[in-house]
Amino acid sequence: MTFIRTTPPRPVDVTAVFPQLAALARPATRLHPRPGTPTPQDSSIGGPLLWPADEPWPHCDAPHEGGDHVLAAVRVDQRVRARAAAHPDGTPGASSRTPQENALLERIDWDEERPDGPIPLLPVAQLYVRDVPVLRPPGQADLLQVLWCPFDHPDMYMPRTAVFWRSASAVTDLLTSPPEPFDVEFEEYVPEPCVLAPEQVTEYPNPLELSQELREQLGDWGRWEAADAGVDSSYAPYPDSYYRSDLSVAPGWRAGGWPQWGYTDPAPRQCPACDTAMDPLLTIDTFEWDGADSSWIPYEDQAAASSTGDRHRDTVRPTRVQIGSGYKQQLYVCPAAPEHPHIELMQ
Repeated sequence: MTFIRTTPPRPVDVTAVFPQLAALARPATRLHPRPGTPTPQDSSIGGPLLWPADEPWPHCDAPHEGGDHVLAAVRVDQRVRARAAAHPDGTPGASSRTPQENALLERIDWDEERPDGPIPLLPVAQLYVRDVPVLRPPGQADLLQVLWCPFDHPDMYMPRTAVFWRSASAVTDLLTSPPEPFDVEFEEYVPEPCVLAPEQVTEYPNPLELSQELREQLGDWGRWEAADAGVDSSYAPYPDSYYRSDLSVAPGWRAGGWPQWGYTDPAPRQCPACDTAMDPLLTIDTFEWDGADSSWIPYEDQAAASSTGDRHRDTVRPTRVQIGSGYKQQLYVCPAAPEHPHIELMQ
């Protein structure tokens, strides 16, 4: 069953106030992940991939310390949460482990050491171009697959990702039981299986990517008043922050669009293979929104977002992924040759 998420219109047409922004508009796709049971034929977060049986599964061959969480136990918890989410009315037993799951947990040797050798990667995102039209795959590819290693590495405090493009129609024999790591460093590096409700939106640059002149204009409340765009006067002390939170870059998991900055200033994003300026490919976000950007909460989630129970958690952080202390992991791709190596930044 498909579901829909609808972002409210932006409270102000920012190009009516600052016409020079019109040329900087970019399309983005908000993915709106929500816990579910995706299949390999679906776009998903943390779901099974459409992976050819005759293609080796990717591994990470970097050195790793022992993980704190056995993946099999994490998967049991995920299945229990998925059943509970499918029965929000509190169906008896929906949030309990099955006898088979209890038996699986009893068989786990919690003191077992991880086998030596490379670690299988975990699925993070699978996006079909039919659902996410902002993707610009190479050649005849129509499917993007992102995986990661569920451990931090010395050179970065987030999972290391791998990106694959493929043609879905070329996958005729499906790998149904891909290898998985024995353990993971953090439960937050095992994305909750989520179905998606892709939605196309328009974004404008973060203020840090604008010229100094335009940034000064954004901070001039008189320009907002002169445009008679109906901006609430409560924003008069900080109109530039209003632009950043409500009018520029959407929060949450999304493809394309503009990058969000704040943890650092904008950094050079040049292709390591050809030095072309790279474009945002995928934003992996800890939260779908927060108090500063609540105007982006979809109509369909506003009631749940105002609650304080599980429904709130499942909407504001549906994938249960956490990057750093609650940041974003941004992947960039070369527009001249998407098959070139990607880069990733934390924000």
